Amino acid sequence: MSSVLITSNLVFAKWNTIFKDEMTTSAAIGRLVHHSSILKLNTESHRITTAKGKKLTIKSEDNNVIL
Repeated sequence: MSSVLITSNLVFAKWNTIFKDEMTTSAAIGRLVHHSSILKLNTESHRITTAKGKKLTIKSEDNNVIL
């Protein structure tokens, strides 16, 4: 027995934008959720949180700080 972890920023209702037709979308979701555990995390992205803590510094060609 093995495990698979899949992450997505799209809810299942919007997966029809990924697959070519509704039947393919339904089949993919059906196979993924059968005997599965779905964790819905409503938290801010780790990348966004980390980026907010960093200061952005932009220098011009003559090394003057712009921002």
